[in-house]
Amino acid sequence: MRHGKKFNHLGRTAPHRKAMLANMASSLIIHKRISTTLAKAKALRTYVEPLLTKSKDDSTHSRRTVFAYLKDKNAVAELFRDISVKIADRPGGYTRIIKLPNRLGDNASMAFIELVDFNEVYSNSTQTSKAPEKKTRRSSGKKKTTTSETTSAESLNDSVE
Repeated sequence: MRHGKKFNHLGRTAPHRKAMLANMASSLIIHKRISTTLAKAKALRTYVEPLLTKSKDDSTHSRRTVFAYLKDKNAVAELFRDISVKIADRPGGYTRIIKLPNRLGDNASMAFIELVDFNEVYSNSTQTSKAPEKKTRRSSGKKKTTTSETTSAESLNDSVE
C-alpha cells in the first residue's frame, strides 16, 4: 500500500526519475515544446515551473540552484538569457499541456508540453481578437443601394429628355 502518495513515481526508481525529469526539462527549455506521455507531462510541469520562477531572479545563487536540477549548462544559459526575459511579468502558469491522440504502439495517452509565451499561434490569435471589431451591416443594406441606383438612373433619364 502506498498511503499518502504525493506525486507520480512513473514506474521508476528515484534516481532514474530524477534524471529523466532533468533531461525532459532541459529539452523543454531548449526546444520550447516537447511531445511525451500525459503522465510525464504532468510530472514535468511540477518539476520545471519552480525552476522557471527561480530564473526570474538572475543571481549566482539562483543559477547554481537551477543548474543543480538541470545539469545542463546550455539549458541554464538559455533559461536565464531568453526565457526569463519573456516570463518576467507572468505570475505563474508558464507551461501548457495539449492532449494528443493516443500512441499507436501501446495506446498511451500523449501530450505536448510547451512554454506558454513561446507559442506564436496562440499569442498572435489573442492579439488579433483584441483589435476592435468592424461593425457589419445586415443584408437589407443591399436593397437600399439598388433602390437608390434606380432612382438615380430615373433622374438621369428625366434630365436627358
